[in-house]
Amino acid sequence: MIQMDIVFGNPEENRRRVREWFEKIKELTPKPNIVLLPELWDTGYDLKRLGEIADPDGTYAKEMLAELAQQYGVYLIGGSIAEQKAEGTYNTSFVFTPDGQLVHEYRKAHLFRLMEEEKYLQAGQELPDFRIGDMPAFLQICYDIRFPEGIRTGALTGAEVLFVVAEWPNPRLVHWRQLLIARAIENQMYVVACNRVGSDINNTFFGHSLIIDPWGEVIAEGGEEEGIVTGTISRELVADVRNRIPIFSDRRPHLYTL
Repeated sequence: MIQMDIVFGNPEENRRRVREWFEKIKELTPKPNIVLLPELWDTGYDLKRLGEIADPDGTYAKEMLAELAQQYGVYLIGGSIAEQKAEGTYNTSFVFTPDGQLVHEYRKAHLFRLMEEEKYLQAGQELPDFRIGDMPAFLQICYDIRFPEGIRTGALTGAEVLFVVAEWPNPRLVHWRQLLIARAIENQMYVVACNRVGSDINNTFFGHSLIIDPWGEVIAEGGEEEGIVTGTISRELVADVRNRIPIFSDRRPHLYTL
């Protein structure tokens, strides 16, 4: 996970910085298989200027991320970017394979009113799952993690890992950690959550990117400075936890409908 600072409203500079971080990633031993970026790494929360700076159809981001995934031979969970469409701007994440193929798109479904997202962004209308190789996975963006119903849909389709990209601000570190740990425990899946650091004109961001195992144990956590956070996930552990406590077969969905 690239736990980076983001330059407010400057996509060109942020693209340059992402490329610099990938130069550092290639020095890691062992080489990572999967790389994550944070939410809105291209623009930050310069929402009022999205009409000027958002990426038309995500063209610049998709070209750059596909190139980086292929160049470094990684699955790339491309954080999210401000994607300009005909109907408005979305907070959109793209996922690429090591050969540079786009295999997943997700548009943030839950808009965060405390940062006025609903005034400037369109809400996504789908909760699609995807695969990292043959590993079922699910992707959410920041505020989405407060809505366990959405993440449970991913678990019910077999997702073994939840990827989260975020700009989660101070002072809600306790919420960040506890919500992510809860999502891991209740869905018996890994949670890999990349949060930015630094500040903009309205907020400060604390990092603490996390990798949490299906028991809810934190196996890697960043601090509050820029850096790369690494860890290892095991599909065998997911299967073992789900066999030990069979929550999915013990569900009673007819009791949950409102």
